[in-house]
Amino acid sequence: MRKSFDGLSGLVREGLSKDPLGGDVFIFFNTRRTQVKLLVWEGDGFALWYKRLEKGTFELLPADEKNDGLELRSDELLLILKGISLQSVRRRKRFDLNKNIFVSEHQNNFTDA
Repeated sequence: MRKSFDGLSGLVREGLSKDPLGGDVFIFFNTRRTQVKLLVWEGDGFALWYKRLEKGTFELLPADEKNDGLELRSDELLLILKGISLQSVRRRKRFDLNKNIFVSEHQNNFTDA
């Protein structure tokens, strides 16, 4: 967790082969999952958000999922940061304009990047 703006943007470029200037939020957890950093380009510079838990850990993903290169929805990120288990969340059906279908609570919300 020693890296700052330049180090984390380098990890995004080299490790994930992504463009850190694209506006996506990149999430970095420490090994013990007690600290998290979020890196985002805001058009005129990088913003870095950092949180350290005094007690407990962050949930990453269900145990059968791969823990790197995943895409999360903004509400899923908020649940992780607030300490709510993603496995206990039930979603109601909603219309998704991008897919032009109704999204069900039974669908897996994680996709490989």
